[in-house]
Amino acid sequence: MKNISSVNRLLIALCAVLMISAYFTPLWQISLWAPQYPEGLNMKIWIDHLSGDVDIINGVNHYIGMKHIGVEMFPEFSYLVYVFGFIIGFGFLAAVIGKRWSLYTFFSMITLLGIGVLVDMYLWGYDYGHNLDPTAAIKVPGMAYQPPLIGYKELLNFLAYSGPDTGGWILAAVGSIMLYAVVSEKLKSKKEKALA
Repeated sequence: MKNISSVNRLLIALCAVLMISAYFTPLWQISLWAPQYPEGLNMKIWIDHLSGDVDIINGVNHYIGMKHIGVEMFPEFSYLVYVFGFIIGFGFLAAVIGKRWSLYTFFSMITLLGIGVLVDMYLWGYDYGHNLDPTAAIKVPGMAYQPPLIGYKELLNFLAYSGPDTGGWILAAVGSIMLYAVVSEKLKSKKEKALA
């Protein structure tokens, strides 16, 4: 298969470097605001742990029967560090190889990772918001408390927000840069075929 441009090789290497930020920045955040919490409560989801106001959120959610949020709820924490490491390593290898197949493979890995994380977050949110303790102190018939996947949602007297945090935005940028590289190589390939 044909070689990719030197610019796209540099972009692959840049994206592999940017992905390292996932180990040092939060990837996702869930925030809650209510009259009793006007400053808001915030939970940060990292590659291998949680931070923020997790204990306070657990205390509030206990009354409506939601599960206790803890690291044990996220088995992904035990293997995401290795998944990211593999993709980052392949990214550096793809930059060295410099072939179109390596670019397309790296882009596919990033795309599958992004889709997988979003599906996983949705499924976690659905389970967390729907499987409530029937003995909870506060019960609202027919009410579910699934946080939004992305964006804002009203849950009783709380306004909930869910979306990418610093690391998540960096990964979104990585996906966009790689999409640009893939499209540019596809266009180059078409021109080569037309000239052949």
